[in-house]
Amino acid sequence: MTGIVLQVNLSAGGLPKRPVLLATLAKTGFQNDAFAHPRIHGGPDQAVLLIANETIEELVALQYPIYPGALGENLTTSGLNPKQWRIGQQFRVGSARIELTKPRAPCRALNIYGSGRNGIPIQRMIYDLKVKRGDPSSNYWGRSGFYARVLQPGEVMPGSVIALESELV
Repeated sequence: MTGIVLQVNLSAGGLPKRPVLLATLAKTGFQNDAFAHPRIHGGPDQAVLLIANETIEELVALQYPIYPGALGENLTTSGLNPKQWRIGQQFRVGSARIELTKPRAPCRALNIYGSGRNGIPIQRMIYDLKVKRGDPSSNYWGRSGFYARVLQPGEVMPGSVIALESELV
C-alpha cells in the first residue's frame, strides 16, 4: 500500500488546519501545530491525524463544503484506501515513521460543515457504531481518519511518499 501526501496541514488550534510546504514531525506531533482542546486531541497516541483525499472528494460530491485540512487532519493522503487502514500498521512518510493507533471519533466542531445534500450531519457520514467498536466491516471505516503515533521523527512535505512498512498479523 503506497500513496502520497497530498497536503500537510497545521494550525494554531482548531479547524481548519492550513497547508504548509514542509513540516517537522516530532514524537509529540508536528512542530508549530496545536489543538483547540488538548485534553481531547493530541498526546503520544494521537500525535498525527490522517485523512484520505478520496474521502474528502466523496463528501464534497455529497455537497459538504470541505477541502483538505478542513476536517483537522495533519496529513491529507492520496492513493491509500482508508478501508484498508488498520490499527498497528506502520507507515514511512517522508523521512518519518508512524503507526496507526485508532480511528478518529469526530467531534461537534465538525458541525460547521452542515448536513450536505442528503440532510445528514457530516459526523454521521464518516463514523458509526461499528467504527467506534473497531470493526473494519463498517461502510464508514477510515472515513473519519486515523490517529497515529510517531515512531521516528522526520520531515514531511506535499508529494512525500507514504508507504506501508509493516502491520500486525
